[in-house]
Amino acid sequence: MSMDNPPAKEVESLSLTARDGLNPSNFTTEMSVEEKFRIVRSIGEECIQEEELLNLLTKKPQPICYDGFEPSGRMHIAQGVMKTINVNKLTSAGCKVKIWIADWFAQLNNKMGGDLNKIQTVGHYLIEIWKAAGMNLEDGKVEFIWSSEEINSRAYEYWPIVMDIARRNKLPRIMRCCQIMGRSEQDELTAAQIFYPCMQCADIFFLKADICQLGMDQRKVNVLAREYCDDIKRKNKPIILSHRKAEVNLKIKKAYCPPNIVDGNPCLEYIKYIVFPWFNEFKVERKEENGGEKVYTSYEELIAAYEKGELHPADLKPALSKSLNRILQPVRDHFKNDEKAKALLKRVKAFKVTR
Repeated sequence: MSMDNPPAKEVESLSLTARDGLNPSNFTTEMSVEEKFRIVRSIGEECIQEEELLNLLTKKPQPICYDGFEPSGRMHIAQGVMKTINVNKLTSAGCKVKIWIADWFAQLNNKMGGDLNKIQTVGHYLIEIWKAAGMNLEDGKVEFIWSSEEINSRAYEYWPIVMDIARRNKLPRIMRCCQIMGRSEQDELTAAQIFYPCMQCADIFFLKADICQLGMDQRKVNVLAREYCDDIKRKNKPIILSHRKAEVNLKIKKAYCPPNIVDGNPCLEYIKYIVFPWFNEFKVERKEENGGEKVYTSYEELIAAYEKGELHPADLKPALSKSLNRILQPVRDHFKNDEKAKALLKRVKAFKVTR
């Protein structure tokens, strides 16, 4: 076939032909496009492009959202909570979520010493976390896809896309995407790691994704996918929803939390991105002489009180710890009481994590 044309039908044919809660059962066929847009848009700190997202939700009843992770070590449980929140929002708005388990990619990136068996064990461990955290996996709206299996079974579709992306981009452009692997352009990269961005870009088309919802650290390769659409003259580009990468430190007592300061305050960020989406409120328990119990029903109300000094870090931190412990307790119970989960955790703890 001519490499001057898009490599597969998949590249050409993608896409268009109540309440902001965690439970996808909230979704009804009566939900308006505007409500769907509000829920889906709330996931991203940045959206490229909002008008395209609105158009997609208007024309396609069940858009396909691409999410993915590289099983490269023990993820903090709170990161699992963030993915659970985002996925459940998407399915509540009628989306289908394809979660790409990038085991081959972790091997390319030399994670877990490049041992695919260990990488896949970590992948199963992380799936157990999301199940225990409350990710709604009913009704087939969430699909876990192992990259090694899917690429091997449909190699005739996948590799022509990868090759075409690689052919159309200069090396410096690809190297600028190395951030997606936790690397920089200054790192000494293997040939496999140079190939990684081309493959991740191809994933978007291979999975027929309408929406890419990944961390801000993955933004560059998502933009590469949109630029590739310009190259092949494809009108319907993947929509990018970039959200904060949740690097949550649960040692709240030691966390930086200056009085009256909102910007750059990690404790307030945990409340904004985890506690409010989960509970729709934040409860602070204090002695009567310190103001008594207070329930904040919006993040805006909370930060206003914090800036004025009405809410002190000494009261906020214990309340944050209590909220996070309530969220995480089912996960702890699962890994304590479920024999399969317990065995997975034991194996993962024994692995040596490599960069």
